[in-house]
Amino acid sequence: MSKLNVDQKSIHALLSDRKADYIIPDYQRPYAWDEDSCQTLWDDIFSFAIPDNDATKFDTNDEYFLGSIVTFENDKKQQEVIDGQQRLTTFMLLLRAFYDRFTKMQDQGSKDFSERIASCIWKTDEMGKPDKDHLKIDSVVATDKDKEEFLSILRTGIVTDNQTSRYANNFRFFLKKVDEFINSFPTFAKNLPARILNNCILMPIEAESQDTALRIFSTLNDRGLPLSDSDIFKAQFYQYYKQKSEDDRDEFIKDWKKLEETCEKIFHPITGTPMDDLFTRYMYFIRAKRDNNKSSTTESLRRFYERDKYSVLKQDDTFENLKDLAQFWEDITDQNRERFSEEVLKKLFILNYAPNSMWNYFISVYYLANRTEDGKLDDEDFKMFLDRTIAFIWGYAIIHPGVNALRTPIFAEMLNIVNLNEVTFSDFKFDKEQTRSAILIYDFKNGRPITKSMLALRMMLNKEQSYPKLSQQFDIEHIYPRKRQENEKGLSNNRQIDLLGNKSLLEKRINIRASDYRFEDKIKYYQGFDNSRGQRIGGTENLELKNISNVYKKFGEKEIVERTDLFIDEFVNLLDQNGLIA
Repeated sequence: MSKLNVDQKSIHALLSDRKADYIIPDYQRPYAWDEDSCQTLWDDIFSFAIPDNDATKFDTNDEYFLGSIVTFENDKKQQEVIDGQQRLTTFMLLLRAFYDRFTKMQDQGSKDFSERIASCIWKTDEMGKPDKDHLKIDSVVATDKDKEEFLSILRTGIVTDNQTSRYANNFRFFLKKVDEFINSFPTFAKNLPARILNNCILMPIEAESQDTALRIFSTLNDRGLPLSDSDIFKAQFYQYYKQKSEDDRDEFIKDWKKLEETCEKIFHPITGTPMDDLFTRYMYFIRAKRDNNKSSTTESLRRFYERDKYSVLKQDDTFENLKDLAQFWEDITDQNRERFSEEVLKKLFILNYAPNSMWNYFISVYYLANRTEDGKLDDEDFKMFLDRTIAFIWGYAIIHPGVNALRTPIFAEMLNIVNLNEVTFSDFKFDKEQTRSAILIYDFKNGRPITKSMLALRMMLNKEQSYPKLSQQFDIEHIYPRKRQENEKGLSNNRQIDLLGNKSLLEKRINIRASDYRFEDKIKYYQGFDNSRGQRIGGTENLELKNISNVYKKFGEKEIVERTDLFIDEFVNLLDQNGLIA
């Protein structure tokens, strides 16, 4: 069991401890508090320390709990701050503002009190005298270009007009607030800082290791975002490039920020951060290439990369590969016609409706293994790979439903990819009749991801169909409306409402208008029409649905059954064409 040291301490007891030596590590996020946050903090502690604007009403037994600070002792015997960075930094700026004002006062009491504050800001000798060359806090945050400004403010108490960092702005704010307080309550000038030091309480939690500290943080934290895996990886990269040269380090910091912005734009994972998603995609490539591992069991992201002391992150090509992989996915998101042919973009559009996310990792592995030096893929080979991938994933999701079922065949084929062998799914081929029967009896409810997947595939199988924008929102349209069946019972079997033959993708804006109308009244919405003001209201981009509205005057049971049979025949043929039928 992990050991923890947990205590409750006043700010003075915590920071004046001669052993206090805090470091905000390189993997932390930059300081984020703005003036509004500082105003809230000031208002809270002022209301606590000076109740009803009357310092005499304060009960010296009262305490104000500020939260926890989670740390662990690193190899240099420093307390590495995992949680509480923002609060700790802000209180240091607040104390420095009080110190600055009290040192300018002439009375002995103020000078003595300033020394008490100083013991919280600077390390002290055995006689308790502050050593102003050594602060009790340091920051090495990799992506915080202003950290030196923070440390300079603590050392000197000087902030210039041209300094615009959050540190400088917040320090100026606290100087102003302290001045206002001293002017308004001159008799009680020392009471507010004394009550902050003595009665404002923090709960330091010292863990025995970084992993334990991070787990505690994730459990306790209900305000900010917990440190992600990619924050830890950033620190490893930072140290690696720092050792190479300052120029390499600075270039890395700039590129990391740009990479974060790209990932925020293109990745939207259910769990973890967008940067974690990028590292996960790269992990599957390394896992297949280095480990030759087709097991469907995977390590956690952090466990994978921390192997051999983060050796993967200490290779020259890793960060470049991550940037290249992100650019590949950005071009997919942007549907970049300069990079991809129209046929490839059509297939990538279909994959965006895949029943699960495994295709993202599969295609990432394919790209990294097959790209040329300038980041290109052979168009014909890529199209063939995408065709087979789509057909297999769609078919497997019906025959073997379940979130994790697809891992086994996909992981096996990843080994083929990195060894530059053709992806065949040879050990997982389909029986034609079994597949046909499975599709016939499958209940394609709207809530099942495979339903929308099949409809997207159906739409894009039309050779004349152009690919819509990925941002276009499509709903599932019941061509014969569910409401009509409930009211009129036009179909002999209620199950026919949810047959694939009665469903299609339809733009959300059109589906809202047309959903409950009879088919003959829906036709104008599918095709487009002129409204009463003479404005043209566009129809659907789905050419198959448009063709249905041109061919049929009514759409009922016969048409649903025929279209379902056609749907199944064409899908089974797609499996056969891609060599997936045993």
